[in-house]
Amino acid sequence: MEAFFIKNSKIDMNKLIKPFLIAIVSLSSINSFAQDNKDDLEKLLGEEQPKKEYVKNAFKSNRVIQGHSMEMTGKGVLDFRILHRFGEIKGGWREMFGLDQASMRMGFDYGVNKDLTIGIGRSTFNKEVDGYVKYRIIQQSKGVKSFPISILWISGATMQSLKATSTNYLSDFSNRLGYYHQMIVGRKMGDKFTLQLSPTLVHRNIVATTSDNNNMLAIGIGARAKLTNRMALILDTYPIVYGAREAYNYFPLSLGVDIETGGHVFQLHITNSKGMNEKAFIGETTQNWGKGQIQIGFNLSRVFTIVKNTDTSW
Repeated sequence: MEAFFIKNSKIDMNKLIKPFLIAIVSLSSINSFAQDNKDDLEKLLGEEQPKKEYVKNAFKSNRVIQGHSMEMTGKGVLDFRILHRFGEIKGGWREMFGLDQASMRMGFDYGVNKDLTIGIGRSTFNKEVDGYVKYRIIQQSKGVKSFPISILWISGATMQSLKATSTNYLSDFSNRLGYYHQMIVGRKMGDKFTLQLSPTLVHRNIVATTSDNNNMLAIGIGARAKLTNRMALILDTYPIVYGAREAYNYFPLSLGVDIETGGHVFQLHITNSKGMNEKAFIGETTQNWGKGQIQIGFNLSRVFTIVKNTDTSW
């Protein structure tokens, strides 16, 4: 009788333990499955959370045609740039429609960081050397903490290197100098169109006549309309709102096409301005579109990476 109860006791223990073991294993499986699904859900939600994204490629170059654009030269990148202007088209076939004459500017722009570019150049027009500092205050962005426009500031100076004579007053070094300050406010609207405004103040230490103003104010307008992935129409103009001499200073107007060819950006355009820095094309454009005083020109840009940029966050 005693053995019978001991045997039955063992049987009852097995029946009690087995369900508990099954329950523990089941709960462990359910918990593991739930945790896996939780991790997958958190990962999925994390990927869908909005992030801040900076707007790029508003223009294909750091210049629209004549003036600065809202684009910057990349960090550690050197941009070698040649600006070329032929003579006036109205010279006809005897002057090869302006191809017999030419003026140019050769310059170097360097990206110190993503928001700071410096540059220097030399023009055959008035034999001027120019330099500038360009700083991006804020960049257009979308997503978290987005901002609808880009804002930039540029300050630059020019120096004439012409030989001093008794009539040009260049024996006084300060008379060789000119300055400009500019703010750019721009926005890329979708993938096809960009528009920017560029209020620009130009100061010249010396002017040609007493009727000229030392200070001039212009409101630059730059626009780009994308045609294909590598081609776009571009407009660059600077209507003068203060300081122009009547029937002498005309506002510069340039129309052209932007062509990207790998590491090069090629711009072909028509313009009424021979000057290729802000002091020259704002303050010294004397050609008039209405009189056919225009010329063909082109800009060629080739970039070289001097310091490799590992920051891809912007």
